[in-house]
Amino acid sequence: MFRTAAAVLTIAAFSFLLYSSPSKSSYHSLFISLADNVSTSNHLYTLTRRPHVAGSEANAEAANYVFSIFTSSKIVSRMASYEVLLTYPQSRSLTLTPPPPEEPIVFDLRQEIYDGDPYADVANEVIPTFHAYAKSGTVVGPVVYVNYGRPEDYGVLKEMGINATGNIVLARYGEIFRGDIVRNAHEAGAIGALVYTDKKDYGSERWFPDSKWMPPTGVQVGTLYSGQGDPSTPGWASSGECERLSQDDIEKRGDVPLIPSLPISATDGEAILRTIGGQVAGEDWQGREDAPLYRIGPGPGIVNLSYSGEKVIRTIQNVIGLIEGEEEPDRLVLLGNHRDAWTYGAVDPNSGTAVLLEVAERLRKLQEKGWKPRRTIVFCNWDAEEYGLVGSTEWVEENRELLASRAVAYINVDSAVYEPGGFAASATPQLDELLKQASQVVPDPDNSSQTVYDSWFATSNSKIKIGRLGSGQSDFATFLQHAGIPAVDMSFGEGYPVYHSMYDDFVWMKKYGDPLFQRHVAVASIWGLVVLRLADEEFLPFDYLSYANELQNYAEDLRDVIRDREIDLTPLFKAIKEFEKAATKIKDQMKALKGIKRWLPQMWKRSFAEVRELNDRLIMAERAFTDDDGLFGRSWYKHLIYGPSKHDDYGSVSFPGIYDTIDEAEHNNSAKAWQFVQHQVWRVARVIRHASLVLNGELT
Repeated sequence: MFRTAAAVLTIAAFSFLLYSSPSKSSYHSLFISLADNVSTSNHLYTLTRRPHVAGSEANAEAANYVFSIFTSSKIVSRMASYEVLLTYPQSRSLTLTPPPPEEPIVFDLRQEIYDGDPYADVANEVIPTFHAYAKSGTVVGPVVYVNYGRPEDYGVLKEMGINATGNIVLARYGEIFRGDIVRNAHEAGAIGALVYTDKKDYGSERWFPDSKWMPPTGVQVGTLYSGQGDPSTPGWASSGECERLSQDDIEKRGDVPLIPSLPISATDGEAILRTIGGQVAGEDWQGREDAPLYRIGPGPGIVNLSYSGEKVIRTIQNVIGLIEGEEEPDRLVLLGNHRDAWTYGAVDPNSGTAVLLEVAERLRKLQEKGWKPRRTIVFCNWDAEEYGLVGSTEWVEENRELLASRAVAYINVDSAVYEPGGFAASATPQLDELLKQASQVVPDPDNSSQTVYDSWFATSNSKIKIGRLGSGQSDFATFLQHAGIPAVDMSFGEGYPVYHSMYDDFVWMKKYGDPLFQRHVAVASIWGLVVLRLADEEFLPFDYLSYANELQNYAEDLRDVIRDREIDLTPLFKAIKEFEKAATKIKDQMKALKGIKRWLPQMWKRSFAEVRELNDRLIMAERAFTDDDGLFGRSWYKHLIYGPSKHDDYGSVSFPGIYDTIDEAEHNNSAKAWQFVQHQVWRVARVIRHASLVLNGELT
């Protein structure tokens, strides 16, 4: 049933009275009404006039633009600069020698400018296609096609009797992180890797600018680095005269691939596929109907791949802004987005940057009306995210102890709008209900007679689906997985075909992503409202019963996975039960304090310290899920409940330490390996119990 726009706004106002304190609700309602799609469009246009890779002059100009909007919005701002190790391509070449009588092909490795491209005059500033932190070198050999280059794909090759050792692999983008594609190739014995954009995943018969799809010469650029932050300063900030690892030590850590690689286009990938013989690949490994028949190889086509990269220390600039809290200035609500892009970055990341600036301008208007936040709001615009979350990681590593004691939550928007599609969000579970409530008072950008929540609910089969923040490939990772700070990430849509190519420009966004910029407006409204409620509400809107329910589900899933193994999960289930009791207890305590405020106002002045202490327990419970030793073999990741998959940095995993060791145990199948799985179960049970103690607020 559809509602009128007036009905939606009436419901929104009523919801605010329910969910916000009366003194703040009018400001929150005003925030939603201040939406400005023209301003957002102008910000995006300005930010994407030039390609602006990290470390470039154009990206420094973009930083100055963000700084100017922050300061004009009454946000006290500064540049937080770091000297970090970045890489750029110096030379690249790729030659294919097919079987005679065919002539060798020398690929030009260029993305073509499209007819009418308004950015043709600055196209020479687009960085040549490459993989950041790729190994320099020249390799020559036959090609083996490996599908997406996943461990299971190499398992299929083994069953077929095909070995990648000594060959160059050809893999298609998709399914897993590109760095894992190259790493898996090296572990399989390959001497080099080519990663191409398959038309089946990213293309169509018509392509940009005539449709949204990737042109045949489009190439997905990106980093191969699987660590976090500056590779030369793992675990500490790259500021001042700091200690740095040598290149040899960086390679020994295993976070950068050890074989040369290049990203290539669909056109170049298909040319190579036509020269591969041998067994025919399975149906699920094939391309589109008009593509050549995919065979496995090796060869007989021979590829000569050469890459030389420059590794240099460059200055990057985070832009940090503050609106100081009036009553609790030492409690920090952070919102952030990165600014650097491989090319123009209209979707990734500057749709998010434009929305960040829109939020800043709306809050300026609230300040002019007399609003002051209860807690401090921190705006964060990160640099060098594309290289491996470098800017956010260096900042968190430098400010870790202060953030550990003061940060309430971090709310991230990487790319605000990918393409037409529904609202998508991921979060730590205690923030689920807050996200739902915010979406219930924001009009849907595609149907103003209903809310974002209505359409989200309708497209989720009548059950709102909120993802979990396990993946390590956006700036929330540093806050949650390293520092144990509750976090959220949100967007409209979840992917787009011209990802990380030179076609991710303002024209693409204007024609296909969000022509009226109403999705940008909706993200700004939800993002800002979540931040406002965290900053303004006397009682933090955290719900740990939702977290307890998630933990129970993860434990039951784990039980199904290891049903035939002698692993005792009793400590885990017991710890989750204790956590559920603690979550119920703190919820009851909050309800009681709210009752005192409402019915016994004369006593309320004496309750400030008690409210503050309760809120601090809500904040610190997430920290308790971390362990100083981190995940086995991946010690930077401290969170034992959520983390990226060991074999796919894009993948989200619950209890990552347990599942890492299960993989090892299944591979080794030794008693000692399964004992280590049991140890990981105990570790997770301990951090859950620690979180229960924090929520209880009592010494044992």
